[in-house]
Amino acid sequence: MELKGLNDSIDSWKEVNLIYNAALRQVQTKMEILNEEFQHVHQYNPIEHIKARIKSPESIVKKLRRHGLESTIDNMVNHINDIAGVRIICSFTSDIYRVADMIRNQKDIKVVAVKDYITYPKTSGYRSYHMIVTVPVYLSDRIVDTKVEIQIRTVAMDFWASLEHKIHYKFEGDAPSHIRTELVECARMVADLDARMLMLNDEITMISFQQEMERIQKKQQAKLKKAEAEKAEEGQ
Repeated sequence: MELKGLNDSIDSWKEVNLIYNAALRQVQTKMEILNEEFQHVHQYNPIEHIKARIKSPESIVKKLRRHGLESTIDNMVNHINDIAGVRIICSFTSDIYRVADMIRNQKDIKVVAVKDYITYPKTSGYRSYHMIVTVPVYLSDRIVDTKVEIQIRTVAMDFWASLEHKIHYKFEGDAPSHIRTELVECARMVADLDARMLMLNDEITMISFQQEMERIQKKQQAKLKKAEAEKAEEGQ
């Protein structure tokens, strides 16, 4: 990755980049393990897939300038929370909060900040659950607590956010009003779809549970009848 706009040496950037990549790998691997464990225990995967990325130097410089800060490594590390980003895509909204709780319960992850844009969506219609966390990166001579932004959202939310992101950059943050209005309406439709899909999934889960209970009852009744028949034969 080239160093463009940051007023520091390339070696400094390479070291910082190494640390953030290490933090990303830790978080991503941890979430993959938790997902596999959840599947083992509950026969269900709350996570559909995981994306990870490091913010480009150009994007970092633009963000620093928007905040009126000099483009230095120190300012980047101290003032920008989303240099390292992990996006976790779930099937249902209930999975989002389940995954967030699993992250909070990790002893080596410290939650610094949370923004619940699902309960409180942005005016644009954006919905997602954001967590800023720190994870320890163990180097040969020190431990570096490194910030990672974790975004947790449904497949539908991610589809909407991807389109909104493209439109934002296409119009440099100033899209025509009718497009912004349409995006907000689409966000409402996405929220309604997520709610209906969750309701449908809950109903399917309940039906499956009832069927399993009926299967167990029939099996127990069959065992009881067999035992009674054997007892009757012994009495003859």
